Amino acid sequence: MEKLAEKELNVSLLMSELKQDNHEMQQVMKKIQDISRKSNILALNSGIEAARAGEAGRGFAVVANEIKSFSSESFSASKESEELIGKIQTKANEIISVRTVDIAFDTIDKIDRNLFERNCDVQAWATFDAVKQSLINPNPETKQDAEKLLKNIYDIYEVYYDFLIVDTNGKIVVSAQNEDQVGKDMANRKWFRETIETNSVYVTDMYYSEVVDGYTMGYSSPIHNDEGELIGVFTTRFNWEFIYDIIESVKLGDQSMLYLVNQEGFVIASTDRKGTLEKNLNHLEAVQKVLGNEETRGFTVEEDHIYAYCLTKGYNAYKGKGWFVVVAEPVQ
Repeated sequence: MEKLAEKELNVSLLMSELKQDNHEMQQVMKKIQDISRKSNILALNSGIEAARAGEAGRGFAVVANEIKSFSSESFSASKESEELIGKIQTKANEIISVRTVDIAFDTIDKIDRNLFERNCDVQAWATFDAVKQSLINPNPETKQDAEKLLKNIYDIYEVYYDFLIVDTNGKIVVSAQNEDQVGKDMANRKWFRETIETNSVYVTDMYYSEVVDGYTMGYSSPIHNDEGELIGVFTTRFNWEFIYDIIESVKLGDQSMLYLVNQEGFVIASTDRKGTLEKNLNHLEAVQKVLGNEETRGFTVEEDHIYAYCLTKGYNAYKGKGWFVVVAEPVQ
């Protein structure tokens, strides 16, 4: 019963099994057709021999005709069955396609919701008094209070590599985890410039950071004093490993693949964890449709696979980074 319940949750797997069963049925029908052809040849040869035998072979000729008639009816029925099986295969592919598009949508939606929370985190933490005081009254005591706060947040949330407080000159004032970064100049970093210039939250794309030794995203928010004046930047480094919690929870068949793709067509996460920021899927029609702004959601059939795709819509105030999910399902 437990195995049945698990399968009921995986429509794609069930449909794949149906397609495989249909494929095996097609092989059986081909064997029946082969038997019908051989029976027809046998009936033909028997008829020839019966004719040679004359009166003595008349009874055998009747049997030969019956075999031929049976062979013809059997062959005709098997052809009709084969056509029906082909239709079932086609319908199974269509159902898998629709279901796979739903999987792509559900996955990117969950990722968006997760990253939306990261977007909210950085804005909330930038308002904490200890954070602001480390910039308004920069001294060992206020910096120590801010560092203690950031370490507590780090221990509670678990999904971040680090938190940094940066002054308006671009110098790191406090770090939650990497104290060797304190004092370094971030003035030329895009995330710092964009946050300062726009006075609003800036989110990087996913990238590899040598500082944290892992794939990450940076969320940066302006820090304001009580008068609303810009006094610095609060920035976080999200641990990309937690995206795999979402990807690995998706129920797929053994031969299926799921890719999270950035706006340049590069894989930034996948079920096999291979080719991150190296593998490019621009050769796929499905990817071209998204990148060419033709469609945001749908599927294509190419390279003996169904490729379902869904572009991010973002979530609430988080607009997303133009990423999309591609799910590849093999076609019989």
